[in-house]
Amino acid sequence: QVQLVESGGGLVQAGGSLRLSCVASGTISSIGTMAWYRQAPGKQREMVASITSGSSINFAKGRFTISRDNAKRTVYLQMNSLKPEDTAVYYCNADIRVQNGVNGVYWGQGTQVTVSS
Repeated sequence: QVQLVESGGGLVQAGGSLRLSCVASGTISSIGTMAWYRQAPGKQREMVASITSGSSINFAKGRFTISRDNAKRTVYLQMNSLKPEDTAVYYCNADIRVQNGVNGVYWGQGTQVTVSS
């Protein structure tokens, strides 16, 4: 069983910063690409950043920085100069091979980020 658990969300004023974390746990053999998505009320889920297993950045929206610590099985999202339109539930996503050799895409439960004006 694999779990992704996000943390670090909360309420912040416009212009502030937050750092989200997502830890993977379970019977994991390897972790490939990890990513952050967000979904605002009434909108589709969108990718905000993606990083390969070798820490190459596939994609990152402006003001957002993604990084990872493979030893800790953790991916981070540093969000700076936050705006009210960044308000959303932020989800962690990862391509994971479990110990029986099966690959899958896993999602965390999400963490709420609210930016007040």
